[in-house]
Amino acid sequence: MEVSQLRFDGRVVLVTGAGGGLGKAYALAFAERGASVVVNDLGGDFKGEGKSSSAADQVVEEIRAKGGKAVANYDSVEDGEKLVQTALDAFGRIDIVINNAGILRDRSFARISDADWDIIHKVHLKGSFMVTRAAWNHMKNQKFGRIIMTSSAAGIYGNFGQANYSAAKLGLVGLSNTLALEGVKYNVHCNSIAPTAGSRLTQTVMPQDLVDALKPEYVAPLVLWLCHESCQENGSLFEVGAGWIGKMRWERSLGAIIRQKNRPMTPEAVRDEWNKICDFDNATKPRTIQESTGLLYEVLSTIDSGKGISMNPTSQTTSSFDPSQAVGKKLPGSQYSYNHMQPILYALGVGMSTKEPDHLKFLYEGSEDFSCLPTFGVILSQASFMAGGLSSLPGLNIDFTRLLHGEQYLEVYKPIPTSGELTSETTVADILDKGSGAVILLDVHTYCGKDLICYNQFSLFIVGAGGFGGKRSSPKAKETANPPNRPPDVVVNDATTADQAALYRLSGDWNPLHIDPSFAAVGGFQRPILHGLCTFGFSARHALKHFANNDVTKFKAMKVRFAKPVLPGQTLQTEMWKEGNRIYLQTKVKETGAIAITGAYVDLTSTVSTLESKEIVQAGGLQSDLVFDEISRRIKDAGDQLVKKVNAIFQWDITKDGKTVAEWTIDLKNGSGEVYRGKVRGRADTTFTLSDQDFMELVLGKLNPQKAFFAGKLKVKGNIMLSQKLETILKDYAKL
Repeated sequence: MEVSQLRFDGRVVLVTGAGGGLGKAYALAFAERGASVVVNDLGGDFKGEGKSSSAADQVVEEIRAKGGKAVANYDSVEDGEKLVQTALDAFGRIDIVINNAGILRDRSFARISDADWDIIHKVHLKGSFMVTRAAWNHMKNQKFGRIIMTSSAAGIYGNFGQANYSAAKLGLVGLSNTLALEGVKYNVHCNSIAPTAGSRLTQTVMPQDLVDALKPEYVAPLVLWLCHESCQENGSLFEVGAGWIGKMRWERSLGAIIRQKNRPMTPEAVRDEWNKICDFDNATKPRTIQESTGLLYEVLSTIDSGKGISMNPTSQTTSSFDPSQAVGKKLPGSQYSYNHMQPILYALGVGMSTKEPDHLKFLYEGSEDFSCLPTFGVILSQASFMAGGLSSLPGLNIDFTRLLHGEQYLEVYKPIPTSGELTSETTVADILDKGSGAVILLDVHTYCGKDLICYNQFSLFIVGAGGFGGKRSSPKAKETANPPNRPPDVVVNDATTADQAALYRLSGDWNPLHIDPSFAAVGGFQRPILHGLCTFGFSARHALKHFANNDVTKFKAMKVRFAKPVLPGQTLQTEMWKEGNRIYLQTKVKETGAIAITGAYVDLTSTVSTLESKEIVQAGGLQSDLVFDEISRRIKDAGDQLVKKVNAIFQWDITKDGKTVAEWTIDLKNGSGEVYRGKVRGRADTTFTLSDQDFMELVLGKLNPQKAFFAGKLKVKGNIMLSQKLETILKDYAKL
């Protein structure tokens, strides 16, 4: 299998300290793959003393001898503008900056002079700042840039005799993290590496034989990948050396609340809780300042409630969090009574407006086509557990103030009534152990009388409740799906209003995070954020409008993963790809480029009627399409009885002239069952492969299945015994 090479043709790379060691390895590697390289080196020794042009010149000559493009620069990194100007003068642009230059002035802490401290920070920290600042606006304006900061294990862990060096190197990680946040909307990414390689710097702290074994060439591949346009990594730190690469992240103990309501906080109380403060069992791993400071609200809430001094779920996790007791249990049933006002309020909450004529059917009860948006189905079902029913279940004694909404799946079986009284039944489908937290999968079936109207699966992430030794995945979880690797078919920009969250919360989610600025600030947000399910509603109606002409009967299902928060007033940009009856989508915040919803899709009901199928066959299409249309009709007529009887998913790969020309899935495991064209969403229990002609002979009884199998005409993968259950839906044709 041929692997496409990562190329840098047309890119201009500036490598500081490129006269030898790591910098030279980077310069040569970039040049070999088509980049134009500025080779910067002052030409001094590892202490930063002396100056020479020979080091940079030799690397430039080596690159040119191999047919590459390179120029030398001999300036100090403190003169960052001069380095970047060299790139602009020689090649007209600057795309990638590798901040690699460095020196050492190792001293024990008591012996570090002001000069030893200052020069280390000038070269490592200030030098990286000056070079990056000089390139920053060029990268922003061209909407592309990749920056590498060179940290060190000494910066991460500390190292005897390197206090000045360690401080500067960890400072570079902080600089990198902030640049990653500020640059992301311009496609300017910044990452840090802590390399271990043989160089003029490391020869002072490791034996020569080890220096010789740790080749710089073992670090360069990581740097090239992080700087490629196809790499989306941003704001990360990697340790690398000797052919090994590992990503670093912060870890925080669950801690303990020391202060109590109306009582002073004392050093003695800290002493008494010290083991808990330092206990890293089930530790959390905050990734953003919002995640880090969001804990403070929980602390204040716990103290104000007077419920006790510890909110640490560790003891709860080990003593009273027992998923085996909760899985399969049902919550108390809930009812949702409503009239036309609630669907209208919801439609307004997800951005519908009377400015758009085709929105009127969702906003005016007197409209001839008055309808509920399909995603109103989440409102019907969320009340079943938002009232606190989860905490009543055995084995779920956990801190629900740490609950995050991770993913959402909605499937609609019949158009949602515009008014009525609906009943929801909620079951704990499964509980997963993600290490830093637990995921609770809630299945909610909503009925109007005996008719199943819709099914929701809520994926709820409980921070800090993981580590109980459970499984990480579940076959019951509705999977997300990645979009095709091509430009989207449709892109929709839709501005939210400053009052969007205030309006959406009237549909039932009263969390003050979406309305109270002081509450949001304690959680680490600059202002109240939009509900994830509000963004869900915006995205769904974009797909419904552009691919189903706002026909609610065409909406079948939707799945999303919530990735980043949205602020009211920001513009939602929904990108959509159509593949058969599936619309893949992702939703971004246009102003920042941050992806708010990912791994998402909307499934539409089949729009191919039997008449249309016949016309396809007559025009040289597939005969098997007719059979799958008939199977689909039978499944709909049977309701959920077939699912209970069969409980399996079958995929059919139909071939013609030796090539696969159609894929069909018969899902008799989820909801009330369905047939759809395309690969199975998730995993098939049994997969059949045969030609269109042989398929028709099989279902008409002209071809014996066993003979077809042994003759190689019918190929079967997976659970062959399950194929016998297909007799249930094809008994009028043949026993498959």
